[in-house]
Amino acid sequence: MESFFSCCEVKNLSVDDVSEMMRIEQRAYAFPWTENVLKDCLQGAYLCRGLMLKGVLCAYAILSVAVGECHVLNICVSPDVQGQGVASDFLRKLLDEAVEWNAEIAFLEVRESNVAALALYSKLGFSEIGRRKAYYRNGDSREDALVLSLPLV
Repeated sequence: MESFFSCCEVKNLSVDDVSEMMRIEQRAYAFPWTENVLKDCLQGAYLCRGLMLKGVLCAYAILSVAVGECHVLNICVSPDVQGQGVASDFLRKLLDEAVEWNAEIAFLEVRESNVAALALYSKLGFSEIGRRKAYYRNGDSREDALVLSLPLV
């Protein structure tokens, strides 16, 4: 059976894609990134990739790759296609690309309450290496971030 991911095309993102990214971001997250943060990333030296399904953006990711390290800054999948293996296939492909950019290890932060993301990262082999206290806003309070890593080579 063909995977959902195999029906998609990966593309380089630009500031022209911000409105589509914001549409997904706002639907997928209670505390979405801002348009300005996305624009800054797209204009910087980041690995910014989108996943296109029939010409429509259905997921995107922003990674920073430098000095042998990859930092997964954001991976966001449209709620319309969540639960179909998109995130794991997409992130695997991007981590392979990070290796081509000489990354030897990947890091990320994730909300401790984000059970779906934690399951994804565990499935891919990430392990917890630390915690950032009160890292994320959570309504009127703050939530810890778990710091995860994955050796890439």
